[in-house]
Amino acid sequence: MTKFAAVFLDRDGTINEEVGYLDSLEKLRVLPEAFEAVRLINQAGMKTAVITNQSGIGRGFFDEAFVVRVHEEMHRLFLKEGALIDGFYYCPHHPTEGIGLYRQTCSCRKPEPGLLLKAAEDLVIDLGKSYMIGDTPKDVKAGQMAGAKGILVRTGYGKVADMGSTHPDYIAQDILEAVKWLLSDREAS
Repeated sequence: MTKFAAVFLDRDGTINEEVGYLDSLEKLRVLPEAFEAVRLINQAGMKTAVITNQSGIGRGFFDEAFVVRVHEEMHRLFLKEGALIDGFYYCPHHPTEGIGLYRQTCSCRKPEPGLLLKAAEDLVIDLGKSYMIGDTPKDVKAGQMAGAKGILVRTGYGKVADMGSTHPDYIAQDILEAVKWLLSDREAS
């Protein structure tokens, strides 16, 4: 079976504006360059999956149905702009702040790679030929732990991110620059 290369995208701060907890659809503002970035990924024949920690569920700020509605709206907005996101994956847990079953240490909360591994299984992805783009060190680390290259964007929390011991494969100003870099990186490989 042929496996696809993919680009995993963090959600808040990477493809839409970082607003703290996105707890109403009125706060959803997709970054304009995200549409072109996803179109370029699609044109390259790569899969696209959103990988996002959503501890607001576990903290009781909103429920899973709301996160699904946000993802449906994002899917609609991207399709309207001629761009396809193949899947949305979220972690509702938090190790110390969660309520009930949501309070747990899990393998799906970034920097753990669980959501990328799940997406790779669902979408038939070759992780070694894939990339993770996000605005925090934990995004980069999750991608690298899954076997993909990790790219930090300087939007959202990336404007002030201290990388500590995490070493991104590339640092870009925004998602569009990140995608242009990874497309050239694929050609060079």
